[in-house]
Amino acid sequence: MKWMGRRESGNVEDRRGMSGGKLAAGGGIIGVIVLLINLLGGGDMGSVLNGLQESAPATEVPLTAEDKQLGKMVRVIVADTEDVWNKIFAENGQDYREPTLVLFRDGVQTGCGNASSASGPFYCPVDEKIYMDLTFFEQLQTRFGAKGGDFAIAYVIAHEVGHHVQTLLGTSDKVRQIQQQVSGTEGNRWSVALELQADFYAGLWAHHTQQLKQSLEPGDIEEALSAAQAVGDDAIQQRTTGSVHQESFTHGSSQQRMYWFTKGFKTGDIGQGNTFEEVQR
Repeated sequence: MKWMGRRESGNVEDRRGMSGGKLAAGGGIIGVIVLLINLLGGGDMGSVLNGLQESAPATEVPLTAEDKQLGKMVRVIVADTEDVWNKIFAENGQDYREPTLVLFRDGVQTGCGNASSASGPFYCPVDEKIYMDLTFFEQLQTRFGAKGGDFAIAYVIAHEVGHHVQTLLGTSDKVRQIQQQVSGTEGNRWSVALELQADFYAGLWAHHTQQLKQSLEPGDIEEALSAAQAVGDDAIQQRTTGSVHQESFTHGSSQQRMYWFTKGFKTGDIGQGNTFEEVQR
């Protein structure tokens, strides 16, 4: 991805200079469970996050040259999402309210509760902020077999921004209301549809950012698809438990996630992102 020398967003809080605070209790299997629940999620996770915390002293950690470079890249990616979504909202006669992305290490306080790195990247609708520990991408490669690369990071950021778009459009609230009235299994199906739409929005962003910036390079889309494949519910369940249970899916299978990202990228049409059609039948 060509990003150097381009506009950087002012909506990024870099808290990586402080490490510690509230950390996940223990880790190990608890960390895996939290990851399974929240990986690339976007819901209200306050009760889960607060329930898995223990106090730990905060310490200052200086940023390395690599840390600073990654921070610059993230700010460019966030700026690209701002440009694309401001344009799309304006074309539909709406105003886009830009979210903030928070970079942290180990633990962080959020409007949805205290979170640890084990939570994975997530969007909090309460404070309209995206929270991300960049060490997640090392785990994505080593634990889940995804390809590395800057566009894998871009895909995840664009997915979480997709949850912000759903909040602005009222989609997230509608899904939560429905989930309160249906069974757990049926509620999971609505959750999958919500996540797949965020994947579609990530692909939509990639389409439009290429049109606006011509920033994609060969292999970028493959990096995004590799990340989408790695975080499919079936892929995660198979790696962590050795079996797959579709009724417990909350984010969609690898195939579904890759399909909807690709559809967004190919069409560039926000009207093509109705992932709820099958659930509504």
